[in-house]
Amino acid sequence: MTDSPATRPPRLPRRDVHGVLLLDKPLGLSSNDALVRAKRLLRANKAGHTGTLDPLATGLLPLCFGEATKFSQDLLDADKTYEAAVRLGATTTTGDAEGEIVTERPVTCDRAALDVAIARFTGVIEQVPPMYSALKKDGRPLYEYARAGQTVERAARTVTIHALTLLDVALQDASPGFTMRVTCSKGTYIRTLAEDIGEALGCGAHLVALRRTAVGDLTLAGAVTLEQIDQQADEARPAMLAPVDALLQRCPPVHLDDAAMGRFLQGQRIARRDLPADTEIEEGELARVYGDAPPRLLGVARMREGALRPERLVKL
Repeated sequence: MTDSPATRPPRLPRRDVHGVLLLDKPLGLSSNDALVRAKRLLRANKAGHTGTLDPLATGLLPLCFGEATKFSQDLLDADKTYEAAVRLGATTTTGDAEGEIVTERPVTCDRAALDVAIARFTGVIEQVPPMYSALKKDGRPLYEYARAGQTVERAARTVTIHALTLLDVALQDASPGFTMRVTCSKGTYIRTLAEDIGEALGCGAHLVALRRTAVGDLTLAGAVTLEQIDQQADEARPAMLAPVDALLQRCPPVHLDDAAMGRFLQGQRIARRDLPADTEIEEGELARVYGDAPPRLLGVARMREGALRPERLVKL
């Protein structure tokens, strides 16, 4: 017997929640679905994700809540680190294990050849975005064309592979392949990287597993799953968020006294002479700004022409 609307417990209202949830996204769930579930569990008024992670991929998906959403673009632009498992000898329609096999070729390369290929794809490289991606052409995502059996021309894009390390190599197995750790710039497609390495080796390749381990300075250390959030009491869930300034750790801190804090919150610039003597900030540098009584994040500001100029304020 199901509950009627009259007997069902009332739905709790949404609340203001501020901070960053380091979510360990499970396999098979889209980034948007993960955001919707986390937002529901936290009963948050405002939330946003910081770039998508394919359903095939697991790992770190930082979700921003409340005032932290003002800084989500910073994570979109941040470098990412992944661990990827690559199968050699077969290409697929999608570049990963979800697609159908298109070609199969023998794997004749050795470890030395693999090392040469890996080195070739380290540094600044050109990538052609895959057809199965959310990039848009004439207002439609590329994956819609791909599902309709169409291939459209895509311009190559410049990306940077900061580091590419082999973690495991199994060239003689029945399913030959390797696992690599990749630290890369925004906009890098690991599927495409795997395919390009396979072509350089002459045997083709596709991605079989992908796990994101870092976004900028944020890592899987301290990340939680949706199940772990669900197991917490409702009132304890907001404490699972990292503070808003977890997104700003690369910015030097500036602490203002009460008088300067009041002017800053009104959007006024603060002359360098009015900053604490020990403030270390260079011309053009972005700083995270705090009020000293009590210490709390006020926003971010940039030093320009000898004054600290507010760029984004937060209301905490």
